[in-house]
Amino acid sequence: MHENDLSKTILNASIEVHRTLGGPGLLESVYEEALAWELGQVGLLVRRQQSVPIRYKGNVLSTPLRLDLVVNDLVVVECKATSRYNNIFAVQCLTYLRLMNLKLGIVVNFGERLVKDGFHRVVNDL
Repeated sequence: MHENDLSKTILNASIEVHRTLGGPGLLESVYEEALAWELGQVGLLVRRQQSVPIRYKGNVLSTPLRLDLVVNDLVVVECKATSRYNNIFAVQCLTYLRLMNLKLGIVVNFGERLVKDGFHRVVNDL
């Protein structure tokens, strides 16, 4: 499945999770777990809290990066639950994409009244 197709599926699953859980107000980890389950139900490979080693000048740092979700080894999904979207979320996601050498990341802010307003695509031009 191509990244753009995955993006549509992730958006639909995010809307379902948001609607089923009653909208904003829960912890990020709750939305993350529900979204992972929802995506798994449609046959996607979902890795939660994937550990990514960070290399610095030839050394692997002792603190790895932890990604909320990686879908089909193609798309990084970062789950947020804040009342306001902050552009730093996209910057962080782009850094994750660069470290993973992936093209597409998605920041989903479940803290929005409508989750489609909190759905942000982040593209790494590689």
